Amino acid sequence: MREKLSYPVRIIISLLSIFLWSFPAEGQDSESLKKQLDQKLNSFARQYVSSRTIKIDSILIQKKKVTLFANEALEDIPFREYNVSELYASIAPLFPNASKIVILTRDTDIESLIPEYDRKGRPNKKRLYSIKESKYPLTRSLSTPHEIKNGLQNRHIALWQSHGLYYAQTAHRWEWQRARMFGTVEDLFTQSFVLPYLTPMLENAGATILIPRERDTQIHEIIIDNDRSTPGSEYKELDGEKAWSDGEKAGFGHIQATYTNGENPFTQGTYRQTVTQRKGKESLIEWIPEIPESGNYAVYASYQSFPNSTEQALYTIHHAGGETTIAVNQTMGGGTWIYLGNFKFTAHEQAHERIVLTNQSNKSGKIITADAIKIGGGMGNIARSPLESPYPIEAETSGYPRFTEAARYWLQWAGIPDSIYSKSAFRNDYQDDIYARPQWVNYLKEQTHIPIDMAFAFHSDAGTTPDDSIIGTLGIYMSKSNDGIYTNRKSREIARPNRHDPNTDPVRCPQGLQSSMEPPGHVESILYRGTYSRCPNDAIRITIPSKLRRYALRVRPTLPFPYL
Repeated sequence: MREKLSYPVRIIISLLSIFLWSFPAEGQDSESLKKQLDQKLNSFARQYVSSRTIKIDSILIQKKKVTLFANEALEDIPFREYNVSELYASIAPLFPNASKIVILTRDTDIESLIPEYDRKGRPNKKRLYSIKESKYPLTRSLSTPHEIKNGLQNRHIALWQSHGLYYAQTAHRWEWQRARMFGTVEDLFTQSFVLPYLTPMLENAGATILIPRERDTQIHEIIIDNDRSTPGSEYKELDGEKAWSDGEKAGFGHIQATYTNGENPFTQGTYRQTVTQRKGKESLIEWIPEIPESGNYAVYASYQSFPNSTEQALYTIHHAGGETTIAVNQTMGGGTWIYLGNFKFTAHEQAHERIVLTNQSNKSGKIITADAIKIGGGMGNIARSPLESPYPIEAETSGYPRFTEAARYWLQWAGIPDSIYSKSAFRNDYQDDIYARPQWVNYLKEQTHIPIDMAFAFHSDAGTTPDDSIIGTLGIYMSKSNDGIYTNRKSREIARPNRHDPNTDPVRCPQGLQSSMEPPGHVESILYRGTYSRCPNDAIRITIPSKLRRYALRVRPTLPFPYL
């Protein structure tokens, strides 16, 4: 039996191997060979990305196996099976006697940086994040002409469009979070991608999308509630075998025009409840809006969730184009606004257009609850003033449509606790908004029990540089927070290979280094990104897979925004 070498002996042998590595390699000195490797690696990288400078830190030769230890910049390259083979082939002539060459960066071989779905064969489930798929998603339309079976059905995605208007405490006024340029501002520019394109694309693929900002650009808003409704609108109950009654907890109540520090409309009213039935005379609630102007309006529902809540509360929206039935899983998402869809309504058409909830469902004896219905986006109604001031300053709203405002204000209107949307205890709205978005994702998953599969933050890095250059596209993930694991106990490192797509370049957040790339064949130059001293909260504080994508701002907005 071969005697096993002691640990110190193995260390000495390894060090000698490193010291002697140059002798088997074509008679070249170590620095010359490392420079050749650096040149080949950086030349290879520039085909895909304007990367940080790649360097070979050390080389280990053990018999006919060569191991190259590269710095972290190597992982900027979007590795695929074909280009991994190309990279090895390009450096093989430098080691003609080697039978095997391995390239490592951060103790990981480059083969491991290939995303699972870009590999031949079936993906390795151990390298993928997954949660138990819900049989009944938060919402699903029962009126679509087809059933989605091979898309994003039963998946829940938290998505947001970067920044928005905020109240600057020191300036005593509402301001944009980002600089104006090219006739727009990032606070609005990203909306022109997320709202009309990205969100409906994902929804048409079957996903349920949750957004921490108002998604409706409609300036009118109608609230219909059992406590108090917008003038002209009507709340109506029709009792069948199972009558509606008051719930025991607090519910939504719109009893004031504006809201200030800590005021939560979802604690100022009541809600109604009954039990579901499969047969017999149904109990109904009708929310009948007084629509001030014909047009498209988002419809939101609110309710309370219990362990024994129905998984199929059927809301039917009677709109100008007909009727659409949405099944809502009330075991999740209680106590906030839940988006049902965007529909066309006719002004003053109360005879036919309304939202109706029935207690008939697929299972009897489940709790079904009903609270307010919100139609339209509306104007901002969160009033702000400096928390500390030598003289009194009256609280004021932004005066802008709610969709232009930062997430922090929508979250207050949507009943999210102030511990989530105001980490600073109302002293710094700018920082509160940055922290609020990721904390909202965790709140939805852990407190309202919505099984969020991933979070995606869409930014544009709208800014200027001294030499008038353009800032490129960037992707960020975070591997070290929450003890380096997700809530399903999978390592956060599994996100590392998936930062890339054909048009983007990644960064690894803990080091704060960022770089950019253009799509292959793009006519403009590839640009280098600067460095940041800390990680974006959009990536660091979320306990599920998340990605922050910063797209190059080089064009004018695709939608007109008159609110600059």
